[in-house]
Amino acid sequence: QVQLVESGGGLVQPGGSLRLSCAASGRIFSIYGMGWYRQAPGKRRELVAAISSGGSTNYADSVKGRFTISRDNAKNTVYLQMNSLKPEDTAVYHCNKDWTIATPWAWGQGTQVTVSS
Repeated sequence: QVQLVESGGGLVQPGGSLRLSCAASGRIFSIYGMGWYRQAPGKRRELVAAISSGGSTNYADSVKGRFTISRDNAKNTVYLQMNSLKPEDTAVYHCNKDWTIATPWAWGQGTQVTVSS
């Protein structure tokens, strides 16, 4: 079973930036499309960015132009660069397989992102 460990969250002012990282155990990471998800209090988990095994990317409209997903298969790591952060980006962020194409692994603990002045 693959284990996922997210990091890089924190408290940031509106307009600020953060870079999230997700390290995955196991040797099969590179064959899967991956995604970053977020869940705000009282809301459903949503997929905000996805990257295919070949590097193609897709973004939710709410983050398009502000967030960038990338991956380093040699390090079994996927990243989310978040710029121009808004209070509505506040949520717990998780990474996992892109659930539009494959059943996710067990969810990690996630990393909290809080955007507030």
